[in-house]
Amino acid sequence: MSRLILYMAMSLDGFITGPDDNKDNPAGAGGMRLMEWLGQGGPEVADWRPSDPNSQIVFDESLATGAVVTGRRTGDFADYWGGDHHDGVPIFVPTHTPPADNRHERVHFVSDGIAACVEQAKTAGGERDVMLHGAYTAQECLKAGLLDVLEIQLMPEIQLMPVLLGEGRRLFEGLPPEHIELDLVRTLEGSGVLHLRYEVRRA
Repeated sequence: MSRLILYMAMSLDGFITGPDDNKDNPAGAGGMRLMEWLGQGGPEVADWRPSDPNSQIVFDESLATGAVVTGRRTGDFADYWGGDHHDGVPIFVPTHTPPADNRHERVHFVSDGIAACVEQAKTAGGERDVMLHGAYTAQECLKAGLLDVLEIQLMPEIQLMPVLLGEGRRLFEGLPPEHIELDLVRTLEGSGVLHLRYEVRRA
């Protein structure tokens, strides 16, 4: 059975962007420090593949997913990756109001709820897992019991200094007071990053 997996880089104090994130600067002020575990980047997805062997494991797993669910804000900021996040897999976006004009044939706006959006993505992905993007959408999936796995790239040190962004967008804001239990199932140490995989414990 396919799983919904959140891949997210996070500072030690819980921020996934710096302050003042916007379409021109999606990572916010100083937020690109969270992306330093990746490769140098370029026009192709493979250009972002890290050089560290353990980080390569996580990167390759993320690109083995068969569909993507992304929040509307995240998708807008990234221009939906030009309609192709990786390998031509479909992209699903939960939204209250689909846009009047959708330029990307692989991007599907789903207006009948987050559960329906995830179900459509899992169906489209077949046996492969589904990648999740976006803090707010991740929170909604957690609250709805839809998120299966969190793959957190924790940035505890860059040049031996802890990364405490201090401001920005937090991953775990807005959750209900009920406890959500996680099981740490894997730890991989890369260059300047800890890859922590948690499975969401079901009641």
